[in-house]
Amino acid sequence: MSHQIETFMSDKLSIYQCGFRKGMSAQNCLLFMLEKWRKSLDNNGKAGVLLTDLSKAFDCLVHDLLIAKLSAYGFDYLSLKLIYSYLSNRYQRVRINANFSSWKELLSGVPQGSILGPDLFNIYTNDLFLFLALEIASYADDNSPFCCAETIPKVISQLENDSVTLLKWIRDNGMKANLKKFHLILSEANDKLCICVDNSQVQNSNSGKLLGITIDSKMNFTEHVSRFCAKVSQKLHALSRISRYMTFEQRKIVMSSFILSQFGYCPLVWMFHSRKLNNRINHLHERALRLVYQDNEATFAELLKKDQSFTIHERNIQTLAIELYKTINNISPEIMNIVFPPNINKRYPRQNDFSTRNVKTVGSGTETLAHLGPKIWTIVPENIKKCKNLYLFRKEIRKWKPNKCPCRLCKTYIKDLGFVTTDN
Repeated sequence: MSHQIETFMSDKLSIYQCGFRKGMSAQNCLLFMLEKWRKSLDNNGKAGVLLTDLSKAFDCLVHDLLIAKLSAYGFDYLSLKLIYSYLSNRYQRVRINANFSSWKELLSGVPQGSILGPDLFNIYTNDLFLFLALEIASYADDNSPFCCAETIPKVISQLENDSVTLLKWIRDNGMKANLKKFHLILSEANDKLCICVDNSQVQNSNSGKLLGITIDSKMNFTEHVSRFCAKVSQKLHALSRISRYMTFEQRKIVMSSFILSQFGYCPLVWMFHSRKLNNRINHLHERALRLVYQDNEATFAELLKKDQSFTIHERNIQTLAIELYKTINNISPEIMNIVFPPNINKRYPRQNDFSTRNVKTVGSGTETLAHLGPKIWTIVPENIKKCKNLYLFRKEIRKWKPNKCPCRLCKTYIKDLGFVTTDN
């Protein structure tokens, strides 16, 4: 049933709905919003996002309304009857110690932990994108409207209007918004700014967490990277205490599973961090390799060579190349065409496969995937670009060292002189 529903709804679900869909992730959702935010700032504009929260979203789907929506999308009578029988005649009760409440029939909600639950939830919330003219970063029950405009007052005004529209849809569909957990993040760090949402004030915050990523008003992700660096440091300290009792294979598994995995969540979102944080990440990576190989003499470069691996930043560049390959070969979510617009006016073989735009600033211009991505694609070897499928491309790109990478972190920096160009 799940496979049939997903196939039938594949061309009906919004491209902006990123949750519970094959090939789509939280990273796609965040990149869509952040790249638009950066583009606005690069053009001397402003931006803002309202982080929202729903109370027990999966328990609030009204069965009768869900069936009506399925009917509107074209499900026939027998299919509707089958799905309704799946949802109906479910009861629950509460136990406190040895006492039980009476049974009560469930008239809303989808069975959580089930295969069909996420599919039905996506269908239930899909009309949010079909009928409302909002720009929303959406993943499952996290729906965060954002806005880009010329001035902060315009951003605030638009977000207030969007919040009215969003809250009306939430109430009309039997869901509940948790206003206490709403957060406002504007590109201007001023805690005196606020917006009015349902007769309550939501103050501007310098940072907030969306889909596990701490987003700050400057979008340098210092707080987020510092936080997971602290977690990695704690895990390394624990590993150092027990490493002597472990075999080499066990130490390597622990490093991969509990330490390096911390750097693998949405890497393209936070990869434009400071050089100071990059040095901190490399230091943690070096500590991990020293514990695994029990080597206190070799340099970081020698440890990487021994491990046949790359720095975290080089791995992020490889991940970027994978996303570019998927976009070029039309196997990436459609939302990524907004992040990496294809070059539809390509006339010459050597012309880049992606369109580029003129940038004015560093932080919101050159430090963007839309600007860096096309440059990275030009330095990927041709034999890797021509891989017949994604599996082969992943296999080959993970062996590629991104020499001559044009990004800021790969450039050589000399104190009192600045960035200099080298062959590496």
